[in-house]
Amino acid sequence: METITEQKFQFNPYSPIMDSDPFPFYKTLRDQYPCFWSDDVNMWILSRYDDIKRAGVEWETFSSSQGNLVDELPGRSGSTLGTTDPPRHDRLRKLIQSAFAKNNLMHLMDPTKELVTEVLDRVLEMGSFDFVQDFSSQITVGTLFAMMGLPDEDHHEVRRNVILSIQSDQETRQKGPEHIAGFKFLTNYVEDIVRQRRAGPKDDLISRLILAEIDGDKLEEAEIIMTSATIILAGVESLSSFLSMMAYNMATFPDARRRIAADVSLMPKAIEETLRFNTSAQRFKRVLTKDLEMHGQQMKKGDFVMLCYGSANRDERFFRNPDVYDLERNTRGHLGFGGGVHLCLGNMFARMITTIAMGEFFTKIPEYYISVEELNWNPSTTFRSPVKLPLTIGK
Repeated sequence: METITEQKFQFNPYSPIMDSDPFPFYKTLRDQYPCFWSDDVNMWILSRYDDIKRAGVEWETFSSSQGNLVDELPGRSGSTLGTTDPPRHDRLRKLIQSAFAKNNLMHLMDPTKELVTEVLDRVLEMGSFDFVQDFSSQITVGTLFAMMGLPDEDHHEVRRNVILSIQSDQETRQKGPEHIAGFKFLTNYVEDIVRQRRAGPKDDLISRLILAEIDGDKLEEAEIIMTSATIILAGVESLSSFLSMMAYNMATFPDARRRIAADVSLMPKAIEETLRFNTSAQRFKRVLTKDLEMHGQQMKKGDFVMLCYGSANRDERFFRNPDVYDLERNTRGHLGFGGGVHLCLGNMFARMITTIAMGEFFTKIPEYYISVEELNWNPSTTFRSPVKLPLTIGK
């Protein structure tokens, strides 16, 4: 892959070019500017695998306490797993992780399989369809709502506001009023559900978060609300986007798709390689707690740092031929779910849903192609996903 050869290199995560294809920019960063100050976003950019792995481990230096989204949403910092450091992070993780324990997820397998069959039957009748609207979001929103005990009739409105929440304004280079309003809707919505569950607990995730207790310690109200809202964000958008990126990859690499269609036992390998090759979670933010020198650059306490996970997973210093999608690759160590203390708590849930949904998708639709020349990508400084992924069944 060729590097960017502009007279003055820029790394602008608000650019539509970055949304559509960040990888040439990542390569230039890794090769020429491994510790780069971006005036476009007013933070340092780290792009090499070893540096980003280090940042995940050295949380005392690379703090998440001021938020982990490049453009943070109001109220999240300090109230979620991704926006706290140990020891508070450890406390939150212990209280929350029981909700994601394997035994609490197994009951979702059969309903998810039924939902996938129902959605695929509709897609097969259509012939041409939008993978995002007609498949991935149907599966992830439906499964997440079942896990959290949310009303089915709220699907559309919740998803619409989730998508607004993850976007940023490319002109003002920040969260716009509509994006903040989207997240405000989400937190108000969750707050109302929490109020209902306190009055009448059910067998769902929000009820378990309310009831979670270790040695008399329980989650505070703001922690329950922000954690639940963040789980909805991740389940509705991040997981849906990951399914979309896998479908996108498999359209680009049909030989791999046909292998999976013929042998669904390859799905675990496909999931890990997709997480490495084209994760939807591309970039996250940290703040330095002390002065630090990296690659000859003097970084100061209080400076923000962007960790380009999408770049680390394509670093040829760690992965051989990283721009090739290879089902036989040893993907051990990939950072598709983050790393260090902030390894994604929902990774087991995401792998389970993806295995069911995409395994069945490739089995029933072994041949398909993208039916437009150019895709429209969500304007987001953190995530990468197509707004729509128009597909047509057949060769």
